[in-house]
Amino acid sequence: MKLGVAGTGAMAKEALPLLEKWGWNVTALCGTQRSRQVVDELCHRYGIKGAYCDFDAMLEEADMEAVYIAVPNHLHDSFVRRALEKQYHVIVEKPLASNYREALELADIARSNNCYLFEAITTLYMPDYHKVRQLLERIGTVRAVICNFSQYSHRYDAFLAGDVAPVFDPARSGGALMDLNIYNLHYVLGLFGEPAAVSYHANMQRGIDTSGMLLLEYDGFSAVCIAAKDCGGPCSCVIQGSRGYISQQTPANACKGVTLRLNDGTEEFYDLNPEESRLEPEFVRFAREIASGDRSCCYQMLEQSLLAAGVQTRARLGAGIRFPADEESAVAL
Repeated sequence: MKLGVAGTGAMAKEALPLLEKWGWNVTALCGTQRSRQVVDELCHRYGIKGAYCDFDAMLEEADMEAVYIAVPNHLHDSFVRRALEKQYHVIVEKPLASNYREALELADIARSNNCYLFEAITTLYMPDYHKVRQLLERIGTVRAVICNFSQYSHRYDAFLAGDVAPVFDPARSGGALMDLNIYNLHYVLGLFGEPAAVSYHANMQRGIDTSGMLLLEYDGFSAVCIAAKDCGGPCSCVIQGSRGYISQQTPANACKGVTLRLNDGTEEFYDLNPEESRLEPEFVRFAREIASGDRSCCYQMLEQSLLAAGVQTRARLGAGIRFPADEESAVAL
């Protein structure tokens, strides 16, 4: 499967050494004029023939069937839209878009053009996540869910000093909810579906949430999703039920290792995820789905992405966090 990559940041650099092993032939890489040297170095290192600093030029000229988009959040809508309109299949890093309106429009374009559109959420494709789903019935009635993805950002000190990276910039659709808590959100939505109510309690600095608690209310229990970039903490996902609990002592994006502990003392541990990279399950699955020609699974996953975008947008706006994308037109929810 011939793939073009847009972006030269951390996610692209993590994926590039391994994509060929996962069923992809990377034929083009696109950065910016400012990152031209990085583009050239990466193309030389991984034998990529097409080096670009203009995304539209790559879409017009490159020999590829799909595009992996790993650019800052506020650019997702524009990049995905242009790729889909050229009828390329698209894999885009989380979040799918800046808000629900953009996400819905992109999904409609994908379906209209008969294209695949995948949001790269590692959690949903992990074997250990599927094991959690299988074990749920054994813990009885769910009473509480807590997911914590907190890590002190290496960019936070610079942010405090006035150097604002995209992840801390409201103008570029940043913040802890968009960056880290989206993994917690997908973790919960993938198991329990749409919540009855949503609220976000954010710690705000300079108009952006540097940390916060997302509360999802269900019939009979609540799920608390904690994410922080301004402080660290023990990352975990815990589902507590009337007959026991399920715990994972990793953040939701890694979703590695599953412990089942029942009230009668029974304890079981599973670790089914690949060791090499957390990205492997999703990219292997994307390659297989596109090669199959069957879009039903893709569009089913796209519905989950739309659900997450809707919940995320409601929570964010409810906390008073607005992005430029929200002002372009009414955000339909």
